[in-house]
Amino acid sequence: MMASASAVHILVKERKLADELKERLAKGEDFAKLAKKYSTCPSKKQGGSLGEFFKGDMVKAFDDVVFKRPILKVHGPIKTQFGFHLIKTLYRS
Repeated sequence: MMASASAVHILVKERKLADELKERLAKGEDFAKLAKKYSTCPSKKQGGSLGEFFKGDMVKAFDDVVFKRPILKVHGPIKTQFGFHLIKTLYRS
């Protein structure tokens, strides 16, 4: 069976902004609200939610976070060709 997961993310162009948003999240700000305001990904309309996807659907650096690092914790900034991501895995199977 293919491994699947669900994650939310915030994608921004500058590392400095990603660092600032990560600090704000650490202080308890709402992930979905920050995603809607700052993310450059179309998923921002859903508060950064990418829904459920399978291992291999995302770029490798993104996949590595989602499928290998602890869930329900904000990871990043993770650099990909799209920019800098803050990623929170909600669940995986």
